[in-house]
Amino acid sequence: MSDKPLTGRARADRQPHSLAAWRGLGGYAALMQALKRHSPEAVIAMVEAAGLRGRGGAGFPTANKWRFMRSGAEKAGPGPRYLCVNGDETEPGSFKDRLLMEALPHQLIEGALIAAYAIGATEVIILVRDEYRAAATALTRAIAEAEGAGLLGRDILGSGFDLTMRVHASAGRYIVGEETALIAALEGERPVPRHRPPYPAVSGLWGRPTTVNNVETLSAVPSIIENGADWYRSLARSEEGGTKLYGVSGCVTRPQLIEAPMGTTARELLELCGGIRNERSLFAFQPGGGATAFLETADLDVPLDFAHTKKAGSSLGTGALIVLDDHACPVAAIGRHMRFYARESCGLCTPCRDGLPWVAKLLDTLEAGNGTRGDIELLHQHVALSGPSGRSYCDLNTGALTPLRSGLERFGDIFTAHLAGHCPVGRA
Repeated sequence: MSDKPLTGRARADRQPHSLAAWRGLGGYAALMQALKRHSPEAVIAMVEAAGLRGRGGAGFPTANKWRFMRSGAEKAGPGPRYLCVNGDETEPGSFKDRLLMEALPHQLIEGALIAAYAIGATEVIILVRDEYRAAATALTRAIAEAEGAGLLGRDILGSGFDLTMRVHASAGRYIVGEETALIAALEGERPVPRHRPPYPAVSGLWGRPTTVNNVETLSAVPSIIENGADWYRSLARSEEGGTKLYGVSGCVTRPQLIEAPMGTTARELLELCGGIRNERSLFAFQPGGGATAFLETADLDVPLDFAHTKKAGSSLGTGALIVLDDHACPVAAIGRHMRFYARESCGLCTPCRDGLPWVAKLLDTLEAGNGTRGDIELLHQHVALSGPSGRSYCDLNTGALTPLRSGLERFGDIFTAHLAGHCPVGRA
């Protein structure tokens, strides 16, 4: 049993395994165990007992989502049912899914197979953004190998379970991280969020029951089935089970991806990255990617899981730590985030389409030393009026404004200092 179930079997050169090599490492044993020994509901119960929560950002309990799908399929009646895998990964600071798809494609395929069996899916579609061409190639090759070995297709391993799987290359947009926008992209439509209800579990891809799961979520499933829920929970330091892929970037000596127990602290992760670069000091960090609130030095020992990070005033998100040192201006950093989110907005609703470019322009003006006190007041007003969830069609706008809200609360004096015509900290 590996204490790193996500990356423990990766090759040192991060090249994908052949099917023969993967099976030699125990690959697809969990699939055989699931099909031969467990009912679909028993598989879901194991995932629930393991405490697995979605690793795509929201942290929704995986077993609950799978049960919604089974219920939706019963209501929908006979016909195709889909499991869609989100491999778009456009969250600023996040690069975990890329490793899993490029280096461990068979692990993802096995996890998707087990999930499809549990929810009653008939087809798996893995959406991969165009820039991840090595990932798409590795997955396509691994799918062909699995089909040739009877691990995909009709009557898999003599179980009576039929499943097809394919890779869908996407142009890639941040909004595709929203599950209904991902479904629209797969249908060849403009990737914009859809009104709910109906929810995808009832009416998703082409009007049929659909579940969308993240790459990291599904990659954790085989080890849960093979080693048991108690084992998976024992890997964590908190009530939330398993390990987590933490990506650390920004002002650190060695940016990297680290698999560590769920609940590992930022202090420990920074030490593994060699500390803050150039012997500088930590100023602040975002624990879950660009759409999460800032934490500071006092928060270094907060366990980085969903519950504790929320209690500290932020969110775990994708587990992508973005680190600022004491020479990095938070106004400049937030401005970069705003330009990104303004560009990535689908344009469906006014707060995103018009509000985010306006905020980005205000921040650029302020950072250039040409802002006014009225500009800062406008930023506060925009967060108050447009930031709360429910004010726009989906939560992209809420997430985009989170670093601005957090920055105004924590670093208001730095925003004000820019009114003197210069940055008091320096450029990030």
